[in-house]
Amino acid sequence: MSLLSQVTVSAVGLFSKALLNVGFCSSVTVKGLDNLVKALEDEERNNGRGIVTNDPVVWGVLPARFYRDSRKTRWTLGASDIMFTNPVFSTFFRYGQVIETFRGRGIFQPAIDTAIEKLNRGEWIHLFSEGKVNQDSSDLSSPNAGRLLRFKWGIGRIIMEAQRPPVIIPMWLTGFDKLMPEGRSAPFKFFPRPGAVLSITFGKPVPSQEIQDTLQTLIHERRIPDASSYVSNSDGLAEPSRLHDEERSGAVAQQGWLGTSVSQAVHDDAGREKAHEMARVRSAVTAIIQREVEALGREVMCLRR
Repeated sequence: MSLLSQVTVSAVGLFSKALLNVGFCSSVTVKGLDNLVKALEDEERNNGRGIVTNDPVVWGVLPARFYRDSRKTRWTLGASDIMFTNPVFSTFFRYGQVIETFRGRGIFQPAIDTAIEKLNRGEWIHLFSEGKVNQDSSDLSSPNAGRLLRFKWGIGRIIMEAQRPPVIIPMWLTGFDKLMPEGRSAPFKFFPRPGAVLSITFGKPVPSQEIQDTLQTLIHERRIPDASSYVSNSDGLAEPSRLHDEERSGAVAQQGWLGTSVSQAVHDDAGREKAHEMARVRSAVTAIIQREVEALGREVMCLRR
């Protein structure tokens, strides 16, 4: 970790910690932090077992000693059109361990490749699973409470191409819709509102065997979701470059921790058929992770009612 990166991460972390602890919020409840800390301190990371979290990490709840160690602070994907719009922002976010991601370029862009490489080196990768802000999911008054938007397929690719089963820790946040509500005009939308009641819950790691078993069941019972509604000719599935990307992704996934399941799904398919099957398996893996996160959300929401 470079000095500038360490300074950036420490400054953001300490500011977040101050925001959460100086009385700006009415209350802050943190549950299950030990699940994340245990994963961050696990020696298995040195053997290439990475960590995946699924929701915006609140830096302020982490022990301050972690800010000085890049292995204990997250890497995340950040939209180019939001975080990298000028040289100052670009420098700040790069030193803050953000990987520039381009909307509309799909799951085979360099940012996803970089995330997979880091995960396979035992790094902590944080993903914005829905790809956008969704405050309705944690609002008890909303009909969409506890429901998440469909997770982005990049999650499925990252997990499928991991060579060792990553430690996947679901998270659920509540109260942040009151702290930073959407829809406000500038400059007010950039400032948090005081008095919010926050809760941050880190779930137990999703058992890797459970993911493998669920995927195997879906394959054997031929219940893998049809990806046709998400993947079509207009998405480039039939284009040579896309077919090449799918072939390469499949070859990597077959050598990874989900290799047996992936091999059974694609069989001896080739060309567009293999690409379509890879998309179906990726959809299934992504859906399994979303199910685990929503299960944690329902548990948290039930306790709040």
